[in-house]
Amino acid sequence: MSIFFWKRAPKPTFDALLAPDQPFFAVGDIHGRLDLLQDLLRRLEKAGHAEVKLVCVGDYIDRGDQSREVLNLLQSLQADDPGSLVCLLGNHEQMLLDFLEDPARSGPRWLLHGGLQTFASYGISPLSQTAPREEWEIARNKFREVLGNTEGWLRGLPRVWQTGNVAVVHAAADPALPIDKQTEKTLLWGHKDFGRTSRQDGIWVVHGHTIVDHPKAINGRISVDTGGYATGLLTAALVEQGSLRFL
Repeated sequence: MSIFFWKRAPKPTFDALLAPDQPFFAVGDIHGRLDLLQDLLRRLEKAGHAEVKLVCVGDYIDRGDQSREVLNLLQSLQADDPGSLVCLLGNHEQMLLDFLEDPARSGPRWLLHGGLQTFASYGISPLSQTAPREEWEIARNKFREVLGNTEGWLRGLPRVWQTGNVAVVHAAADPALPIDKQTEKTLLWGHKDFGRTSRQDGIWVVHGHTIVDHPKAINGRISVDTGGYATGLLTAALVEQGSLRFL
C-alpha cells in the first residue's frame, strides 16, 4: 500500500524591488496636529529634503485640536508650489463630506469619530447625537460657510497617487485587483485581505489609516500611520529606487 503525504504549497512572497520614478516622502495621518506637521516640515528642510515631493496619505482632520489650521497650511503649500505636495483623501475627510451632503444621517457618526474637534477648530458648537434634523442642517450650513473654498479643495483630492511600482493610498488596496480597479471603499476604509495576502503584480502599497507602533515594510506594504494625534509621532517614509528610510 502506498501512502502519499501532501505538503501545503508555500504562500507566494513579495520580492519586487522598490522602483519609484521619483523619490518622495509619504506622510502619515496628521489628524489635526499642526505642531507635528510643522515640526516635520522643519526637519525635512534642515536635512536638505525640502525639494523632495511630499505625499500625504489623508486624515488631516479630527481628533487633534487644529484641523482647520492643518487644512489651511496644506492648501497654502499646494498653492505656492503645486508640484511639491500631493494630498490624498482619507476616510475622515470623506466623513466630513458625507456630513455636508446629509448632516442628520452622517453627522452623528462623524462627530463620534473626531468630528467634534474639527467643529471646535472652526468655531462650531457641538450637537447632541439625538439632535433633530433641523439643528443638524443649521450646523451644516454654518460649517459650510466657514469652511469656504476648502470644501472644493477636499472634493478634488485624489484617492491614489502612483510613481513607478509604488502606489500611495489612504487605507488599503485589494491585492486581487489592479490599482486602477480599486473601489473607493477599499481605498478609504480598508480590505480584509490587504494585510494577509501579498500582491502578485510587483506594486508596493504605501498606506496610513491603521496605526502601527513603528513604521514598517512587510511583503510590499509600507505602513506610515504611527498614531501621531495620540503618540506625538508623525512619520514620513522616504521612498527611493531600492531604498526606504523612515523619519
